[in-house]
Amino acid sequence: ERAIQYEEATQNEIRELLSTIAVISFVGPSGTGKSTRAIVIARRYDIRYIIDDGLLIHGSSIIAGSSAKRAGTKLESVRQALFIDPTRAANMRRALVEHLPATLMILGTSDAMLERICDNLWLNRPSLQISIEDVTTEEERNIAKQTRMTEGKHTIPVPSMEIKHEFSGYFAEPLQKLRRRFDRGTSYLPSEGDSDRTVVRPTFSSLGSYSMSDEAVGQLLKLISRRIPGIENMVRYNLKKEPYGVIIDLDLELIYGYNAQSVLLEAQSKIGETFEHLTAINVLVTNVRALRVARISPD
Repeated sequence: ERAIQYEEATQNEIRELLSTIAVISFVGPSGTGKSTRAIVIARRYDIRYIIDDGLLIHGSSIIAGSSAKRAGTKLESVRQALFIDPTRAANMRRALVEHLPATLMILGTSDAMLERICDNLWLNRPSLQISIEDVTTEEERNIAKQTRMTEGKHTIPVPSMEIKHEFSGYFAEPLQKLRRRFDRGTSYLPSEGDSDRTVVRPTFSSLGSYSMSDEAVGQLLKLISRRIPGIENMVRYNLKKEPYGVIIDLDLELIYGYNAQSVLLEAQSKIGETFEHLTAINVLVTNVRALRVARISPD
């Protein structure tokens, strides 16, 4: 009985905290460009937090949730977007309480959908409603729909970065992805037949586009590598661009006395994760190889 009382008290406290959040809805049919426009609208109204298809987004980071656009079936996608699953809803409420934004924008396809999301997350009903028709032209919406139908691309409002290769003399094609920092989330290599669920992120925001030179990529990878115990230096690297991210190949110089296998396992995990976190470039695979060993003098 005491446990039940404690649970009820906790839920009441959470409801009270969530009731302080002002909700703004952004509504429009699927594929009309809501996620792409969300960044601009958020800046216009000084909104720092967005919920879109199961994700809680803060500026350049995905704070909580998993993208409904990557769900295995359309039914599961709807369930995730509406937070029907009690565990997903509880996790999202916990994240909202932790960050407690003054204003929250929620994207949806209808007013009914927005109300369902608010009910499941214990949020107030929207105090301001924005329609996709208010911020786009009919031509822009038709173009967005055509892109969805022909290319199967779904966008989340978390911009990424592209890499500028000096040898080409032009900006490379945008790295299309989902996940984290500068203005940024995570993606995956879609299998055949998966194109209708491909999640992408724009390489721009309302402030302009982002790019990163080959030299900067190399320096960043070297810095990340040298922070891992047992690695003396990065000898060379190769970064291969794929349609949905990059593959990183690294040759490393290890320090004598460390367990090489343990060092390489840590390097494979941390280098790709840290690089993705700092650049928002989707890292598909990180391959590491010990090229040589350095004997470091104690003094």
